[in-house]
Amino acid sequence: MARKAVAQELSRERILEEARQLFAEHGYHTLTMRSIAKAMGYSHGALYYHFKEKAELFYALVNADFQMLLQRQREMLTRTRMGDLGQLEKLMLEFIRFGLENPYHYEIMFMINDADLQLYGRTEQAQCLELFATVVRSVIAKQSGSEQRMYSIPWSLFMSMHGFISYNIRYNQTYEDVKKLAEQHVKYLCEGLQ
Repeated sequence: MARKAVAQELSRERILEEARQLFAEHGYHTLTMRSIAKAMGYSHGALYYHFKEKAELFYALVNADFQMLLQRQREMLTRTRMGDLGQLEKLMLEFIRFGLENPYHYEIMFMINDADLQLYGRTEQAQCLELFATVVRSVIAKQSGSEQRMYSIPWSLFMSMHGFISYNIRYNQTYEDVKKLAEQHVKYLCEGLQ
């Protein structure tokens, strides 16, 4: 097979984007570097130029996805006032939007059902969850008896958003399809904090 034109050469970003979809559709264990390259129309050597092994490729995906989510969350937080219930609502909606606008990213970040693979994103996932928990705690800190709820409330809110996102990913719903429902869901969850 002849080499592809320079304009079509593989970039690291292109590999990540196409591999993300392949991992989400076929699972980590069924794919090899050779099968990923074949699906992209390249030799497996072209992939090895950018990644030494499949695990390195997978970790690069997870890391890039979490960095993108954290950047979006941090940018949103700089535009609002810390400790404000409105800030929490915006943060929750941003998380839901991210999940539904990037279903393959979200599945790899939060829905992989493999203990070995979950290790790849554990640190990044913890950073994401801690940022969210910090905002939740700043909202509920002003309430009496909040000490007992400082750790359970952020986790419960996250699980509720995760369920919303997972359900809608399963049925191929986009953020625009469920935007009003997402806003109502977040509003309802935040009303429970008051």
